Amino acid sequence: MKYRNLGKQGLKVSELALGSWMTDVSDSAKQDLADQSLKLAFSKGINFFDCADAYSGGAAERFLGKALKEFPRKEIVLSSKVYFPTGPGINDRGLSRKHIMESIDQSLTNLQTDYLDLYFCHRFDPNTPLEETLTALSDLVDQGKILYYGVSEWRPVQILEA
Repeated sequence: MKYRNLGKQGLKVSELALGSWMTDVSDSAKQDLADQSLKLAFSKGINFFDCADAYSGGAAERFLGKALKEFPRKEIVLSSKVYFPTGPGINDRGLSRKHIMESIDQSLTNLQTDYLDLYFCHRFDPNTPLEETLTALSDLVDQGKILYYGVSEWRPVQILEA
């Protein structure tokens, strides 16, 4: 496996990541297949495992957390994302400080870990001031809940503004 730096940072990630967007955990046979896939990926040198709080209503994070427990945490680069609805409430979505702070705590519980290596803003939130989002993410770094943060599917102009 080849590894690259995460952007300009010193963290090394495998060139291939295993994401869990399409992980079907609806029955034990599908869970066994997903677990075998994780083990094979790790054995082949994949160290970057990605998820999101909204995937399968949180079930994908819970599955990934349980499955990755057999691997040394220090050898895994674990990421998740925040933005999409995680419940029916008006504040259960987006990139407000409230949603970010509540979502990270739920993700950490689901993933059975004390911190995430990388936390993505899944989409841009035009309804929340950018400063609010970035301050919340920086606070999570200060609290030790995340090591790095990034974005997913933001337009270049939005990244430049950030």
